[in-house]
Amino acid sequence: MTKFTTAAATAALMALAAPVMAQNIIVVAHGQANDPFWSVVKNGAAKAGEHTGATVDFRSPEVFDMVAMGQLIDAAVNQAPDGLVVSIPDADALGPSIQRAVDAGIPVISMNSGSDVAAELGALLHVGQSEYDAGVAAGTRLAEMGGTKGICVNQEVGNVSLDQRCAGFAEGFGNPVSVVPTANDPTEVQSKVRAALDSDPEVDTILGLGASLVGEPSVAAVQALGRDDVLIASFDLSAGFLQAVADGQAAFAIDQQQYLQGYLPVAFLALHAEYGLMPGGDVPSGPNLVTQDSAAQVIELSAQGIR
Repeated sequence: MTKFTTAAATAALMALAAPVMAQNIIVVAHGQANDPFWSVVKNGAAKAGEHTGATVDFRSPEVFDMVAMGQLIDAAVNQAPDGLVVSIPDADALGPSIQRAVDAGIPVISMNSGSDVAAELGALLHVGQSEYDAGVAAGTRLAEMGGTKGICVNQEVGNVSLDQRCAGFAEGFGNPVSVVPTANDPTEVQSKVRAALDSDPEVDTILGLGASLVGEPSVAAVQALGRDDVLIASFDLSAGFLQAVADGQAAFAIDQQQYLQGYLPVAFLALHAEYGLMPGGDVPSGPNLVTQDSAAQVIELSAQGIR
């Protein structure tokens, strides 16, 4: 049994078997309000609150804004919660606010982004995946599938974790890769992907950094051009992109199991507040590649906001 499986099973069993007294746990995430990925994280955090009896307050800025996110963390610290969960897309911008929480004696767990800086900022542990390593795995697989020239479509410019995904992709792919920056808007993504393919017919590989906001529009762009030679993969899951994988229109999705990124930190902090329990290290929630032979099994759970 892996360290991750052991930690997840222990947290789930203890939370279900012995609900703790009501604790107040605040989650501050960077995800934008229109991103379905973060609704799954929120669902996981809410379910952990149900299982443990903790009160969970999930907060995020309306748009990707590190100043606003830092203010949300500062406001959370002022409320002196029993635990604080944060994502860390920009350690330079958010570090002082996180350090303020640690200095105030508030237990902090990071999730999703910031695995490389969490410990030095004082977080007890991190729940997530190594974004660079996940990018390497994706690039390696796409090169093995015959890709020779790629684009990495980044819908959240300024998010260090997404930069790491693109850098890892370039390393694993071993062939030319260019980054296509877009807004967090599927219509713009589709337009820019189509323009990139039109301007350079040698591009035969696309890596998206979000399934619903980038992966699905990329599939639509490729289909509109009739380019059945283009490999498409995306980080994260959506029912639509998984259907494209199942139908052979996309190569694979990279699942970081964001439901666990919401669930486990809340469960850990609730148990810590009640019993002083805490895993001894970081918990890797991914990456896992969802390919055509497994995509159909995941679609229903993705539609339910779990995968």
